Parts: sequence; C-alpha cells; structure tokens
Amino acid sequence: MNPRRGAEIRLTGWILVPAEERERVDTLLEQHCRLTLAEAGCVAFSVTPSPDHPDRLTVEECFTDRAAFDAHQRRTATSEWGVATGHLHREYTIATGPA
Repeated sequence: MNPRRGAEIRLTGWILVPAEERERVDTLLEQHCRLTLAEAGCVAFSVTPSPDHPDRLTVEECFTDRAAFDAHQRRTATSEWGVATGHLHREYTIATGPA
C-alpha cells in the first residue's frame, strides 16, 4: 500500500464563469493548468467545461499531502489566474484520503 494515499488532499467542485468573462478565463486557464501540473506534489489537476451547466467549469484536484495543496493555494492566490478569477463564485469540497 502506498503510505501517502491516506494523506492525499482532493478538491472537487466548480467555478461559475459568466459569459462575458469566459474568453479571458479560458485564455488564462491553459497556463494555470500547466503551472499547477508542474508543482511538486500535484497528482492530478483538471478544469473542464461542465456538461450540465454552460456557465461552469468543473474542477478536480489531487495533491500528495496538505503541504503540497497549501503551496498550490499560495501560488495560485497571487498568480495571474488567481488575481483575474478571484471574484468568481466557487463551490468546492476538500477531502483527505483516497477517492
């Protein structure tokens, strides 16, 4: 058994993106995903259009542990993505342990 499995941090949820902001958000999203996937401790990361709600992006993240997740949150808060999208409504669930 992988000893880190129990410590993984998983975030799931969505971001509400109004139509008038979608182009800018989509433009920034590619770099945000690339930078996040390169972070130490990032196991999985995806932000994709919701199949049920055209104004939402579905978010799924997994980090090896709380320290990696917290480092991601700090980096994101001051990134171009974080500054440009910080005002958007988000609904997230954060869980510890395997999926």
